[in-house]
Amino acid sequence: MPTVEVSTVIRAPRARCYQLALSVDLHALSTARTGEQIVGGVRSGLLQLGDSVTFRARHFGVWQQFTSKVTETRPPAYFCDEMQRGAFRSMRHEHYFTETAGLTEMRDVFHFVSPLGPLGRLADALVLRRYLRRFLAERGAVIKHYAETDAWQQVLPGTT
Repeated sequence: MPTVEVSTVIRAPRARCYQLALSVDLHALSTARTGEQIVGGVRSGLLQLGDSVTFRARHFGVWQQFTSKVTETRPPAYFCDEMQRGAFRSMRHEHYFTETAGLTEMRDVFHFVSPLGPLGRLADALVLRRYLRRFLAERGAVIKHYAETDAWQQVLPGTT
């Protein structure tokens, strides 16, 4: 199973980073480049264990729908979401948060299996791994920006 890992170091409390990563509102902001829209499930706020959300987005010039469900949580250190429906044969996205000396490392571990057997594996090697790494890094940069500035208050009202 192919795996993509991306780490982002954030100068903010781990709990804030964890909540921002679970924010449906911030997810929508962080994926504007793909025209991603929420079309089902939880549409605002923070995802919780058992919650699902369905997105519609354009990847590689094709509009797709993707439903993901939060299947594991260990606040504020870890959560996992897994594809319920979408373009992959399977997908598991693990989110790890560790804090040391005022810095939080947010680590995304994205496991996936592409459809189409050998053709899918070729696409993985040629473009998909690099595309997913960039997608996760861009999302991490948005979370970092929000966490390190007062912008986090826009998507996490009432928290500290």
